[in-house]
Amino acid sequence: MTLRVLLGSQDMSLIEKITSKSARIGVIGLGYVGLPLAIEFGKAGFKVKGFDIDCSKIEQLKQGQSYIQHIPSEKIQDLLKSDRLYATTNFNELTEIDCIIICLPTPLNKNREPDLSYVLNATKVIAEYLHPGQLIVLESTTYPGTTDEDMRHILEETGFEAGKDFYLAYSPEREDPNNQNFSVTTIPKVVGGYTPQCLEVAIALYNSIVSNTVPVSSTRVAEAAKLLENIYRSVNIALVNELKMLFDKMDIDIWEVIETAKTKPFGFQAFYPGPGLGGHCIPIDPFYLTWKAREYDFHTRFIELAGEVNTYMPYYVLQKTIDALNERGIAMKNAQILVLGVAYKKDVADIRESASLKLIELFLSKGAKRVDYSDPHVPTLNEHRKYSFQMQSIALTAVNLAAYDCVVISTNHSVYDYKFILKNSRLIMIREMRSPRLILKRW
Repeated sequence: MTLRVLLGSQDMSLIEKITSKSARIGVIGLGYVGLPLAIEFGKAGFKVKGFDIDCSKIEQLKQGQSYIQHIPSEKIQDLLKSDRLYATTNFNELTEIDCIIICLPTPLNKNREPDLSYVLNATKVIAEYLHPGQLIVLESTTYPGTTDEDMRHILEETGFEAGKDFYLAYSPEREDPNNQNFSVTTIPKVVGGYTPQCLEVAIALYNSIVSNTVPVSSTRVAEAAKLLENIYRSVNIALVNELKMLFDKMDIDIWEVIETAKTKPFGFQAFYPGPGLGGHCIPIDPFYLTWKAREYDFHTRFIELAGEVNTYMPYYVLQKTIDALNERGIAMKNAQILVLGVAYKKDVADIRESASLKLIELFLSKGAKRVDYSDPHVPTLNEHRKYSFQMQSIALTAVNLAAYDCVVISTNHSVYDYKFILKNSRLIMIREMRSPRLILKRW
């Protein structure tokens, strides 16, 4: 018996709506994941309603303005003109939605434990307006069991049953902001359903916008797969960070070592050292599995060790900077430091979990006379999670550069004129630079 035969009339009705583009799509959370997703559904011909509690985002979208650097405002304006995108803070309008997709943050609390408050509070709101035939999909990264345990229990308190009255699925976001090679539509989309019927409906939804869906046997497999992707990166970055510190003591150039190892055509993938992990995923997601593992009396030593190494990297950069200043007879308490780049990766404006923020905090905590930053993608640096900076980006003029005792290149944006920076700076602490190959003091 095929899966299609098992589907009831309700399943067929929603799938037919999706196929005909008459299904109404709702995206909760209009950030780096939710907004691109909403745009793609709109471009595919669906009417999309975006929900967010941030009134400023909603107003900008209504005016046709993008607040995410790599998303052109023209894309939003085109969808507004064709009446295929609408943004609101009014969650009562969830009653009109057929397919609800949750794209909300899942940070860690101060004790490095999962904070699912955004997702679970949204689920409670959805439950208030839940009606038969709706599809609910979670895209936020989380531990296995969030969808089929935590969310399902909240939704089933309404009296409706998942897989029978409504459909529940998990499809992890794989967004890589400003990646020119991959987009929402070209990245394979992993999808796990609570039941086979849930999977069938969710696959139909994502098949309407992506080139390749990857169905898996359960929501837990999909949740675990996303964690594996990010843990893999975290562990390998920690390895190369540790080797960076070791090879520095051995007077071996880690960058040359990596380039040499890359010549092997199999069995090796290059990872590079950095000042610390950034972004919402890699510094956070591994600890979701660490926390969940405790339920099974299991200690994830490998994951935690990688976290320790990566968390230490800003302190390593701090010490290298102190040493370089001391060589020039400058104490940290008298030093004026300029940090280049506060975004967590090159050529984006996203500062979530950026190691640069920790560096600024460390320089200030060590009594630096003056600490500033320059980042063309982040003109102002205000309160952000555990940081409470009130700073403005400094223009990279010859006069400004010469005023600092040390320039620390933390994020290597493409727009920086490195030859100009080299010419006008007293001391540069730098990460990998392939072109041009600057070597003054490398942290």
